[in-house]
Amino acid sequence: MLLRTPHGAQLTYCTNVHPGETLEAVRDLVKRHVTAVKARVSPERPFGVGLRLASAAASSLERPDELARFKAELEAEQLYCFTLNGFPYGAFHGTRVKERVYLPDWLTLERVRYTQTLARVLGELLPTGVSGSISTVPGGFKPSVEGEPAERQMARALIDVVALLVDIARNKGCHIALALEPEPGCFLETTAEAVRFFETRLLGHPAQQYLVEAAGVGLREAEGLLRRHLGVCLDTCHASVEFEAPLDAWRQLQRAGISVPKVQISAGLRLPEATPQRISALRAFADDVYLHQTVVRSGAGLTRYLDLPDALAGAAADGAEWRVHFHVPIFLRELGMFESTQLDLLPLLHELATVPDCPHLEVETYTWDVLPPTFRNQPLEQAIARELGFVQDRLADALRAVDGD
Repeated sequence: MLLRTPHGAQLTYCTNVHPGETLEAVRDLVKRHVTAVKARVSPERPFGVGLRLASAAASSLERPDELARFKAELEAEQLYCFTLNGFPYGAFHGTRVKERVYLPDWLTLERVRYTQTLARVLGELLPTGVSGSISTVPGGFKPSVEGEPAERQMARALIDVVALLVDIARNKGCHIALALEPEPGCFLETTAEAVRFFETRLLGHPAQQYLVEAAGVGLREAEGLLRRHLGVCLDTCHASVEFEAPLDAWRQLQRAGISVPKVQISAGLRLPEATPQRISALRAFADDVYLHQTVVRSGAGLTRYLDLPDALAGAAADGAEWRVHFHVPIFLRELGMFESTQLDLLPLLHELATVPDCPHLEVETYTWDVLPPTFRNQPLEQAIARELGFVQDRLADALRAVDGD
């Protein structure tokens, strides 16, 4: 299988860049887009896919006949699925998404049932010997999650999904991990917040005891199962927007013993030094579809804005540095007056090239259709292939550097 790191980790891109909420729409985007990407990056060998399955598509795949048909269609194109994006529940393109992307959150039964459906589907799609991952909402929108009762409720909901993952591992012999994806403006916004939530709610004795009851496992094995089936999806754009170096975030999670089943390789928008002209030019990146959380660093520290228009209305042009949650192509270091956070992710790629148990690697630049036209002046499939090639080249460079030491 071609797209792997030197240690055999899976590398793909996320299909959330393509519109498609129904199963028929997913079938269409696979035939039109995924196969075109495969032809560019892996023409002769199987290509792993990072599918985004909305609730409607996932529910359709609960039917055994539809699931068998879909799996056969993937195999006919030399495609296989090893990771799912279970973050957006419903519509994700062409309509106002904004903070609705976090709904339903982990305080609701709908989120639990949707994620359990994804787990059952992935358990059937996984090839023999390949582990699976599902990325998900980091709890919920920060203003909607308050207090210890909410944290305990979310923890129990997540462990209910872990119980199913344990059952899938028992009965089908395949491993699937659920990965919470910290994001600006969410309950889990920073790596430190993720570590705290895992240590206080997801890995301690109460969590272990709940898994014993939910999955029928022994107390001695409960902690290991929680760590094995529940972890963090490290999105490099999100970390950079928070002024966290992705490599530092990775190492912090490793020190805490928290697994990272998936790394989403992405770059955000960076304004190194604000001026009135640059701030005015940033308006081209403000759209009505997605939230573009913005963090501004000045002498006073970090100031967080829920969306780019809020930052544009409230921030002074004082030479501060801006980071914007707007996923831009990872092969672009400069974007006119602006930069990307590409340089932030390179040290992490260098380390991941050599770790023995590398997580799934998934390029995720879903904002292609709302990028200013200047920066999307090539066919989408060509741009995706270029992003995958960029990652492969950086991994190869890192391995050569290690071999040369």
